Amino acid sequence: MNSIRRVISVVVTDEHGVLSRISGLFAGRGYNIDSLTVAPIPNTGLSRLSIVTSGDERVIEQITKQLHKLIPVYKVIEDAKFVEKEMVLVKIALGENLAGLDAVLKAYNGSIANSDDSKIVIMACDDADRIDGFLKTIKKYNPIDIVRGGSVALDM
Repeated sequence: MNSIRRVISVVVTDEHGVLSRISGLFAGRGYNIDSLTVAPIPNTGLSRLSIVTSGDERVIEQITKQLHKLIPVYKVIEDAKFVEKEMVLVKIALGENLAGLDAVLKAYNGSIANSDDSKIVIMACDDADRIDGFLKTIKKYNPIDIVRGGSVALDM
């Protein structure tokens, strides 16, 4: 079976319990959620969920069919071209050799988000594959902590 990564955008009524019902749908059928983000759509009473999951074509088809059956779901978009971005925060001790860090940040749409007298927090925002590359590159700076956010996606 050929597992594929898929982004699914779900527009739902902005009401209590919707996120629980959607995550329950995945859990109840043994499907994995790689990342999930949710935000209200301004002035609509709706919210957009960006779900990243993986599975073969049959699994993706079943997920989509089950999402369509949920009452608060307004629209499911899974076969579209998406603009997708992901953010990561990385904490690095100032005692590390930070030579070349500026070039790495420029290459991955990154910047210094915060600092104090002993550490800096850097952030990068890019495509999920490029964030993977950023994290491989940043290992040479011996990160203290890493927090990776989920993908946000908007159909074209």
